[in-house]
Amino acid sequence: MQKVKTFIYNYIKSMRLYYAFVTGISGWLGVAFYKFIFPGQVDACRLIIVLTILFLSWGINQIVNDYLGLKEDRINAPNRPMVNGSLAIKPAMTLTAILLSIAIFISYLLNPLAVIPIVAGILLNILYEYAKAFSLMGNIVFGVMIAMCPAYGFLACGPAPQPLLTVNRISVLILVAILNGLMTFYTYFKDHTGDKQAGKKTFIVKYGIDKARRAGVVGAFVTIFALFGLIYINWLPVEDILFKHTFIFCMAVTFFLQCWTAYLYFVYPQGQRTYFSLVTNFRACIAGQCALIAIFNGELALYLLIASYILVGFLFNAYTDAKS
Repeated sequence: MQKVKTFIYNYIKSMRLYYAFVTGISGWLGVAFYKFIFPGQVDACRLIIVLTILFLSWGINQIVNDYLGLKEDRINAPNRPMVNGSLAIKPAMTLTAILLSIAIFISYLLNPLAVIPIVAGILLNILYEYAKAFSLMGNIVFGVMIAMCPAYGFLACGPAPQPLLTVNRISVLILVAILNGLMTFYTYFKDHTGDKQAGKKTFIVKYGIDKARRAGVVGAFVTIFALFGLIYINWLPVEDILFKHTFIFCMAVTFFLQCWTAYLYFVYPQGQRTYFSLVTNFRACIAGQCALIAIFNGELALYLLIASYILVGFLFNAYTDAKS
């Protein structure tokens, strides 16, 4: 029994649940949009099931990511359970396969089309580990992977409307991909040494710390430029965005947090402070996703922004070891 408890503890620890809000809020974007266009069509039971899958999806996939990234993690994060041997690989991967299979099966019951983004997310997570070897490709793959979450949240809520893909919906997926690609760019600073020794030629490894931290400053403005670019080409209707006070507020918080993240990584591109700056980075990404929710549900966006800001910090404080 003690071995089972220890296994469960280390498995949950490896899930790094502060990340759950990245996939959870991203997926909630799809759920909220479905409820906006089909009010009253999503019952409480379905909503709980869909959101549970979304919030746990990162952690379950993180076990796969830890397994694939053992080589660099032995340098970057030697105290992680799978690296130091406290989480046995075979049972951990077996449990992960079971949980993913259950999630796929439930998704099929909810809506067969929902299986597409969940399977795509799993495959992209595997691809991500190898894409890290090619500069920004890892960031792009990661961003697209998280963009599967709003697609899943939308499709899992019920029958898909026709046409399924519109320029507005594609625009939101692009913005989610950019937010998360930028977020993971900053996470590579703490992994620089291990990535370099493992042959992962991320942007930071390829071009060096100094150029990377300058690129990070530019990155703080990428989301804003992308947003206004999509408005300019009329992929996002200006009247649905720029005149919504909750959207403006959430976007202002996002921009501030992104600038603060860029500052932190410019000043502390290496060392222990680099790890602890992650919490601001995660909050910036999540705030951006809340801003997108505010386009059609401002009240929900504010609730999620406040709750996620608090809970991400609370959960992150449980991981005080920068090497885990």
